[in-house]
Order: sequence, then C-alpha cells, then structure tokens
Amino acid sequence: MKSIAITYCSGAGHTERLAELIAEGAETIENVLPVIFDVETLGPPDWQALDEADAIVFGAPTYMGSVATPFKAFMDESGSFWREQSWADKIAAGFTIATYPSGDKLASLQQLAVFTAQHGMIWIGQNLIGAAPGRDGEAVDPTGSWLGLGATSSTDKTMLIDPEDAETARAFGRRIALAARRWQ
Repeated sequence: MKSIAITYCSGAGHTERLAELIAEGAETIENVLPVIFDVETLGPPDWQALDEADAIVFGAPTYMGSVATPFKAFMDESGSFWREQSWADKIAAGFTIATYPSGDKLASLQQLAVFTAQHGMIWIGQNLIGAAPGRDGEAVDPTGSWLGLGATSSTDKTMLIDPEDAETARAFGRRIALAARRWQ
C-alpha cells in the first residue's frame, strides 16, 4: 500500500476542499491510501506519518503572491527533516487557489517546488493540456497550470470549487498516486 500525505492550510475552506478532491482522485488508484493533514493542527504522530509517507502533496491558498502564513510556518518547521534529508526521493506535488484566474498562483507553486527541491524530493506537475475538453465536454485545468494545481475560488461560495477545477484536482490526485506507485 502506497501512502500519500496531503498537507494543506485553508483560510475559507477552498484549499481544504481541493485537498479532499485530490484525495478522491488518488483513492481511485489501487493500493494507494491518501491521508489529509491540516498543517495548523499537526502533532508528533502526524509529523511521523509525513516522514513515513511515499508521497507528500503540499497545498496552500495564495495570499499576496505567496503561500499563506500558516503554510510557510509549516515549511519552516520541516527543518529537521531537511537536515536529515529524510524526505529525499519522496514524490512531491503542490496545489494552490486564489480569488482571481492568475492571482499570482504561479509564485506559490514555484515556492512549493523550491521547498521540495531543498528537501530532495521528486516534483510531479500536471500532465493535462490546459482547458482541453474533458470526457463530458467540460474543460479541465482551465488556468493551464503545468507546475501544479492552480485553482480559482468559485464565485458561488456554496460550491467553493468550480466543476472544472474539481475535475482537475481529481485528475491530479490520480496522477500523483500513479507516480507514487510507479516510483516508490
């Protein structure tokens, strides 16, 4: 069984919903177990689970062109794992969400990618061709983000995530799970 730890912080619930959708996609792959962690409530057993995971997915909302402060604090807290390079060669991926279609999400994904490179991790990006019609005619990856998942918060606050971004998140979860199964 391959384990995928999906870490996130969420301001208004959008990033948490993306984490759930990524987990939904990952769990469709046989012998993969996704587990979701809110970085603001991590305890010692959670840190141990992250250390033991085959893949770690990192997610935070983009605020002011960067990952949100609680996620940056998590990144800084990971220093002991960095010193030991115990996350080296694990599969890594990232996701973010912002209010606007650009919303400087690329800057947050780059920040996450550099963070994982410092840990010696293997970064997995998107493989969807942006805004291509999906199976049911809906677009997937409407923002055309290749580095990771870059979603836009829905104007319908009861949904949080629009259907196109939801399907992109599920597909991204499947891709990460397949990578973890293949390379770990």
